[in-house]
Amino acid sequence: MSLKSCVIPIVKSPKDYQAFRISPHDTNRLAIVFDSSSANTSLTCCVEIFDIGGQTPPNRHQWAVEMFFVIKGEGMAICDGKKVEIKTGDSLLVPPTGTHLIKNTGNSRLYTLTIMVPNEDFSELIRSGTPVELDAEDMLVLNGLSH
Repeated sequence: MSLKSCVIPIVKSPKDYQAFRISPHDTNRLAIVFDSSSANTSLTCCVEIFDIGGQTPPNRHQWAVEMFFVIKGEGMAICDGKKVEIKTGDSLLVPPTGTHLIKNTGNSRLYTLTIMVPNEDFSELIRSGTPVELDAEDMLVLNGLSH
C-alpha cells in the first residue's frame, strides 16, 4: 500500500456529539456522530434517544436506506403498517419509500444507532432543530457504562 492511499480516520467520542430535537415537541433527540459536514460523505450516523413513550413522526425517504441498531431498550418499529418488536441488539433496515416510525415501548429510554445512506438532507434537518444537551444517563449509555 502506498502512502498516497493512506487516510487519517476521524475519531469522535460521545462528548463530541452534537444533539438536537428536530421539533420542540418531539419525544426523541438525535446526537450526530458523523454526517456530510464532518465525514465528507453522503451519510448520516447518529444516536437516536427516545424518551419513555417517545417516537419518531411517521416519515419516508425517497432514495435513502435507513438502518437502526438498538443499543439499549425496547420498542416497536412500524413500516407500511407492519409492526415488529425491537430490543437491545436488534437491527432494522428500512428500504427507500417505506413509511415508518420507531416507538419506545419500554420503561426506560430507547437508544438506537441510526444510519441513513445517502444523507437525503437528514443531517440538515437534524441541525435545523433545537440544540440539546446529552445528560448523565445518555453519557453512561454512550460510554458503554450502563447495564
